[in-house]
Amino acid sequence: MKKHLSVFILFFLCTFTAGGLHAGDTVDINQADAQALSEALQGVGPAKARAIVEHREAHGPFRSVHELTQVPGIGARTVEINLGAITLDEDVTVSQ
Repeated sequence: MKKHLSVFILFFLCTFTAGGLHAGDTVDINQADAQALSEALQGVGPAKARAIVEHREAHGPFRSVHELTQVPGIGARTVEINLGAITLDEDVTVSQ
């Protein structure tokens, strides 16, 4: 029983500590490449990150963090989870 508890605690610490290493990172959704987006945003892997970049290239810069929901595969929950990590360049008016 103690061994199982120790393994669980170790797994928990490794999982959440590794995720926490990037907790202070922010990413500018109007400037970042797909790799930076996928590394900084929770729930955004390489395919969704490429979709963000493609949407930005096709439609221009995001004027609001919540405009990310216009990208296929990015929902309101993903945006809410990542609000602290998302920034917009200063030339764009931010409306949340």
